[in-house]
Order: sequence, then C-alpha cells, then structure tokens
Amino acid sequence: MSKNLPEHTSSEEVDLGQLFNMIGGLFTKLADFIKSIFRAIFSVFIYALKAIIDNFKIIAIVLVVAGGIGFALEKTRPDVYTSQMLVKPYFDSKFQLVTNINYYNALIGEKDYKQLTKIFDINEEDAKKLIQFEIHPGPENENDQIKQYDNFLKGLDSIRAQEVEFDNFLENRSIYSGDIFEINVQSFKKDIFRSLEDGLNLTFTNTYSRKKMERRDSILSIKRQRIISSLKKVDSLKRVHIRVMEEESKNLDAGTYSSRDGLSFIQEKTKTKEVELLEDEMSLRKELSELESQKVEEDVFFDTLSSFQDVGAKYTTIWERYSIIFPFLAFLVLSAIYLTVKVIKYVKSYEG
Repeated sequence: MSKNLPEHTSSEEVDLGQLFNMIGGLFTKLADFIKSIFRAIFSVFIYALKAIIDNFKIIAIVLVVAGGIGFALEKTRPDVYTSQMLVKPYFDSKFQLVTNINYYNALIGEKDYKQLTKIFDINEEDAKKLIQFEIHPGPENENDQIKQYDNFLKGLDSIRAQEVEFDNFLENRSIYSGDIFEINVQSFKKDIFRSLEDGLNLTFTNTYSRKKMERRDSILSIKRQRIISSLKKVDSLKRVHIRVMEEESKNLDAGTYSSRDGLSFIQEKTKTKEVELLEDEMSLRKELSELESQKVEEDVFFDTLSSFQDVGAKYTTIWERYSIIFPFLAFLVLSAIYLTVKVIKYVKSYEG
C-alpha cells in the first residue's frame, strides 16, 4: 500500500498542473480577444482619420457649402414665436379643453381660417399666422403627484391597487390626471397671443360642466340651509337654557335650595351646558364658513394662473438649426459615398 501512495500523489500533481495550464490558456485567450477588440477599434479610428486627412479639401468645401446653405435658410425662414398660459379647470372642464385644443390643430391643418377667426375673434391674416396649439400637464411637486396617485388608487379594487406602483403610475398616467395645465401656442406673429385668450376661455364651458356646477351649487345650498336651521335650534336652546337658569336662580334666592352642594351642582350644570352649546355653534359656523369658501373659490369654470405674454419668445430647436444640421448630414452622405466606393472596389478586386 505504501508503494502505491507516491504514484497516486504524482498523478494528482499532474492533474492539477493540467488544470492550471488550462485556466492559464483561457485567460491568455481572453486577454488576446480583448486586445483584438481594442486593436480593431484603433484600426477603424486610424482608417477613418486617414480617409478624412486624404480627402480634407473635399470635406471642408462640402461642409462650408452645406453650412452656408443652412445659414441662409435660417435667415430667410420666418421666425416662430411661442407663449404659454397656465390654467386650472374646475368641474371636469379639462376634458373639453383638451378636445378643443385638438380641434384647433385640426382647423390649422385643414387651413380653415374662417372658423378660427370666429373662435378667436381675429382677422384672417392673423389666423394664418397660427402654427399649432399644445397642451401639457402644468408644473407640479411631489405632493401633487402623491395626491393624484391616491385618487387613482381609490378607483381600483384592493387587489389591483397593490399591483400599481408609484413610479409606474407616473410613467403611464393620463394627461387628465393633473389639475393644472400649460397651453402652448406657436405663431409666426409675435404679438397675437393676448388676443387668443378670450377664445380659449370659452373652451372650458360645456353642458356637462354647467350641470356639474349647478349640481354642486344645489348641494351647497341644501347644506347651508341645514346648517342655518341647526344654528337656529342652537340659538333657541341657548335662550331656553338661559330662562331655565334664571328660574333656578330665583328658586335658589327663594330658599328652594338650602345647601351649598345644591348651588355648586347648579353652577356646574350651567357651565357644562353652556360649553356644549358654544362648541356646537362654533362647529356649525366653521362648517358654514367652509361651504361659503368653497362656493367663492370654485365659482368659475377655470382660473388663469398665468396669462400669455404680450410678446412671445422666439422658438428654436436643434432640428431647426440648419447651419448645424446641414453640415452634419453632408458629412454622413460623404461617409456613405466613401464606404460605398470602397466596398465596390473590394468586390471587384476579390478573387475568392
């Protein structure tokens, strides 16, 4: 048995050596693969740089010409102006607002300027200057988002509500989820925006919103009458209580109550009852004040938080910077032509 032990140990050492050699070979291949990737990237960069240097004059001329054409188009293109308006609709008039904004864009697309002049009370020349209307959710903070999330969950059953996370709600919520909206208008005329407000203000009123407002007013009126009736009852109870206390005080003076305990009991009872009636009256008056405040705060179909500016700001995007876009596109076209020529030459010279 002792003779077989050295042979067994030697065999294990050979196996471990082969394993380490295999692992070392894998790391070597991995390192060579990574080197080949960087070498290929470097080669592509050098070939591209070489092509640019070899054709520098042609590239420079094309880019300068493309930039000049783009700059000329920027100068000849009419300026676009934009202005924003922040509104807070009530009584679900936001649905009508979004619908009407889409309707205005449809009229602009169909060039129905006569209808636009009727809606906004502007002349046809000004109507032709309108480019588009946009509506977006207005500015909001985290508390506003949480309120929207809570209101959304209230409309779901308990099982479904557990599946909707806050982040998913924010990503997929509808434009109607918010309470404040930003109306954005683009036009070729810089001072047209103020004249559009009256027409936009009419978009908040429809039959549904009017009925909802009337229904709200009716409910508030019923609650108000109930509170006033309760206040009258409290006032009547106060008068009755005062008369009772006066009678008890007279009886006390006449000697009906002969002990101090009786006097103390009457005083404590009087104080407790007065506090209860006072608390009831204060609670009812607070509720009445809240109803009046609600009526005053939401007595219109919308509030304008921020009006259009008298003069709009110039509207530009990167896609309208032709002096930058045209040279970039020209360079892409030159690169495509260069690669096409190289591929054709390679195919023709290929012998298999």
